[in-house]
Amino acid sequence: MWRRRRDVHRALSPQEVGALDSFCLGDKLKFKLECLVSEALGAAMTRRVFILGGAGLVFTHVILGDLGVARSDSAVDRLSLPESIEFNGESYRLSWSSHPKPDYYKQEYLPSGQTSERFQRMVLIEAIVRGVDINDAVAAKVSMLNKRKSTDPTVNFAVVKNPKNNEIILDFILNAEDPKGDDIVEWNAYRYAALKGKGGASGVLLFGISRRGYGDDATDFLRRLKLARPAEVNALAAYPLPVVRPVD
Repeated sequence: MWRRRRDVHRALSPQEVGALDSFCLGDKLKFKLECLVSEALGAAMTRRVFILGGAGLVFTHVILGDLGVARSDSAVDRLSLPESIEFNGESYRLSWSSHPKPDYYKQEYLPSGQTSERFQRMVLIEAIVRGVDINDAVAAKVSMLNKRKSTDPTVNFAVVKNPKNNEIILDFILNAEDPKGDDIVEWNAYRYAALKGKGGASGVLLFGISRRGYGDDATDFLRRLKLARPAEVNALAAYPLPVVRPVD
């Protein structure tokens, strides 16, 4: 059974509770989504990277402002996984991969016809094979999300832990603008699992899903998310995690 961890939630004000009832349906999000998405979510977007933290390398993101940074189009499987994977009834194909650190591997998968620059749905798989455990990785991510609240009032998140295997699911949402000034709303759900790395070292496997809404569709995206989120999180929790075998 997955249990929600209350200790990382912030209390909702009466005004925010009212905002939840209307599910943040403002005037085309021009108020920057200053209300919160239901049940507490959270923030951070786009290219997945690691940063150096107090406990070593930890999972985090580069924020949306870096969308314009040039990136390689290479898609080389370094985790010994199939070229395409199925999730929740949809096929995702390997679209991009990176091996930016000796112990860190990441891969992104997209449905046919979508691109990394403007996707609607993505699956991501990341592995770090030493130097961090699940609790350290999640704590670092939560800390980053809390810090971002000062600049993005949409930031909110939920953390659920499975006491049987100590896996954790963190899901979060945020709003930002692309270089053209159009709104982007992104919801992510990350499932963290223990990974035995090189020589039996402690590592972490991240299996995640990402969903986006753009521009005028962002309002409808939130409507759809309100209905879809429970099923998406349940599908993520029940998904058979891939067996990764990192190769350089």
